[in-house]
Amino acid sequence: MIAKTTIDRATVDRIKESANIVEVVSEFVTLKKSGANYKGLCPFHNERTPSFYVSPARGTCHCFGCGKGGNAVTFLMEHEQMTYVEALRWLASKYHIEIQERALTPEEQKEQSERESMFIVNEWAASYFEELLHKDSEGMALGQQYLRSRGFRDDIIRKFRLGYSLQDRYALPRRARKEGYKDDYLLKTGLCYSTDQGQLIDRYAGRVIFPWMGLSGKVVGFTARLLDSRTKGVNMKYVNSPESDIYHKAHLLYGIYQAKKAIAKADCVFLVEGQADVLSLFQAGIENVVAGSGTALSIQQIQMLRRLTPNIILIYDDDEAGLHAALKGTDMLLGEGMNLKVLLLPDGEDPDSFARKHTPEQLKQYVETQQKDFISFKADLLLRNERDPVKRTHAINSIVKSISMVQNPILRDTYVQQCVHLVGISEATLIQTMNRFIREEKEGKRSEPAGSATVTAAATTGGMQHAAAMTAPGYNMQESNCERVERMLIQMIVRNGGKIVMRNVEDEQGQVLNLTVAQYIYYNFLPDKLRFSKELYNRMLEECVAHAEEASFDAEAYFIHHADLEISQLATALSVDPLQLVQAPQEEPLTEEERMARMTKEEEKLLAQTNHMVLDFRMDYVERRLRTLKQEIAAATGNAEELAAKVKAYADMQIIRNRLAQKLGNYIIV
Repeated sequence: MIAKTTIDRATVDRIKESANIVEVVSEFVTLKKSGANYKGLCPFHNERTPSFYVSPARGTCHCFGCGKGGNAVTFLMEHEQMTYVEALRWLASKYHIEIQERALTPEEQKEQSERESMFIVNEWAASYFEELLHKDSEGMALGQQYLRSRGFRDDIIRKFRLGYSLQDRYALPRRARKEGYKDDYLLKTGLCYSTDQGQLIDRYAGRVIFPWMGLSGKVVGFTARLLDSRTKGVNMKYVNSPESDIYHKAHLLYGIYQAKKAIAKADCVFLVEGQADVLSLFQAGIENVVAGSGTALSIQQIQMLRRLTPNIILIYDDDEAGLHAALKGTDMLLGEGMNLKVLLLPDGEDPDSFARKHTPEQLKQYVETQQKDFISFKADLLLRNERDPVKRTHAINSIVKSISMVQNPILRDTYVQQCVHLVGISEATLIQTMNRFIREEKEGKRSEPAGSATVTAAATTGGMQHAAAMTAPGYNMQESNCERVERMLIQMIVRNGGKIVMRNVEDEQGQVLNLTVAQYIYYNFLPDKLRFSKELYNRMLEECVAHAEEASFDAEAYFIHHADLEISQLATALSVDPLQLVQAPQEEPLTEEERMARMTKEEEKLLAQTNHMVLDFRMDYVERRLRTLKQEIAAATGNAEELAAKVKAYADMQIIRNRLAQKLGNYIIV
């Protein structure tokens, strides 16, 4: 009953080595030869001119239009919304590779057995509830009658695996024990609870069951609803699974498994409030729809959706509760980079009732014509018939704060222009207010504990020494220069991280080393505790350094075929150069002397490029530190000793900046 094995590492490697990216992508995209590569229409967004390229040499695909792509595994994960293991099994089946599984260690067995046993029990329970709904006389008379009275078709009932639990509170534990399931897991999953006398009671007795499934389709929990005839005077109309190792309410979205392909295809998701709303809209042909879990929208839920699409439309009732719910998650969605629209339904309607009263064509037309961008929605809501100057000021501040959360600077400026027309305030005032909110947001982030502790002002390796260590302010990821410098460095690590740039370097212990690009960057950062602002970049650098001693290590291939989807996609995007899509002319073979001379020249060039990027990284930090010190000096009041210390720190930092400028070949600022 409990899994004791996992896919062996050697089998995973064999699957990846056997996978032909052209063959895999061709299953879903029509490809044509283009030089050494292949191209076709991107499967991830609508386009007329092919911008989706597949490189057999690298084993990658990449769209120059939307940026999506990856290796064979990550392509399947993205296109078919598979898990990592599902994609591996798909490839293994295609290439007739037998899955070799290894025995788990005792610790792995214990950890996996707990979770797997809970999944197995939940899967059994979902099937048990389905069976009762469709085959038991009570389930058909009560459960089916209720669901059909709500207008749900049989195909929708089966697709979402709806079920029914008998009114006999002891029936579920009795059946579970008979089939060999342990009491411990019935309690851990929350299917049952225990009385003081130790009796197990079905938590969902006499209710219609809505299973919750994760992205992979595994049943993680349940919502159970009392039938209409029993809800009068009852406080708990709905009962949910309690929090457990596999059920975290704030991490889940109802209908995500059924909707994931439609979301990816439409590049848009509708978010509603309840399970019935999802079922009714899905039944009406809007299949890219999910619901929250009855609580405020969480970061985890937004990030789950962001993996599928950046475009979201909130559908809420046009009443006080619905309007409040629509406002609650707005800033969080914008802060996570989502493109947000809002659709309000007529007064007294919810998505469930509205979908049942209209044809699919009418529903789709309403959606297309009535959705509003969040600025228009918020302005209309907060400023509607509002004449009080103080209340209008608060409302406009709220609107501008939402605009400040938008990540795309061009989109943010567009919203500012729109806001000027909507609220009648000058553009300069709105921009000034928006910038204040952005500064406050940055300062709030800077005050949080950082993962990298302190950063000294200057390098000791490949740089200059500085007497005083300074605490680094948090990186401002809004600054394009910071993003550009860090991205160039991580691109260097992906493309060339395993290549040697310095030979016969003696370390402190007298050991002679050949330094790779990744090691050069790492040891340059180390003395001053410098770190990238993105933890993903730090992890990639550390992994590259860990493999540096391997003679055959290829950083680009390693990261492109990484098990982590985020790393693989990033590496694919960073490794692609449009110029490399043009087939290079073949060269005459080189002599050994010519080959060695070229290798030395390439290493020297690579070292110069890497060193320049590291200096850029330091210069970016120093410039931002100078700006911070200048602001602190301007704001200092009263404490002469503190002011003198800041002035000295500013002067020292100017010296460092000028030395860096000399090394970078820039104008020296006095």
